[in-house]
Amino acid sequence: MNRIRMLAAALVLAPGLALAAAPTLKVSKSVTIHAPAATVWARVKDFGGLNTWHPAVTRDDIVAGTDNHPGAERKLTLGNGGWVHEKLLSFDDAHRRFGYTILGGVLPVSDYHSSLHVVAIDKDSSRVTWSGTFKRKDTGDHPAADADDKAATTTIAGVYQSGLDNLKKILETK
Repeated sequence: MNRIRMLAAALVLAPGLALAAAPTLKVSKSVTIHAPAATVWARVKDFGGLNTWHPAVTRDDIVAGTDNHPGAERKLTLGNGGWVHEKLLSFDDAHRRFGYTILGGVLPVSDYHSSLHVVAIDKDSSRVTWSGTFKRKDTGDHPAADADDKAATTTIAGVYQSGLDNLKKILETK
């Protein structure tokens, strides 16, 4: 009888153990931009305007709520035809920061939470930091190569870096 109870307990706990197999991953990228923080923030703060500075995003549509207010949802259309659905969790205009989560889409991540923050270095320079925590999309013990921890971190690092590089290029080009 004890063996039956142990087997039953193992079956109940097994789904939770699969989630434990996927660690929480982190990526943070920063760039220094030779432009005042107010100028940089004015360019990045529009939750419905990622397509104006990120090269991979062709459309950014607010599909629920009000832009730049927590609860707003956006659907990003990517140049390759993929999409990402995100929700704004926090927006702090005074401290030049916002946070959001991914609700669904093509990126190989789950449980994704991210923030973008602009700080003044001096009157003519700023630092933009884009950070996120997430798990790989396939949280099982043996994810495919395109759905493992490396794929998730490489993808998110690429998203952040390409966006920040392009933002710098846009704002520093006279």
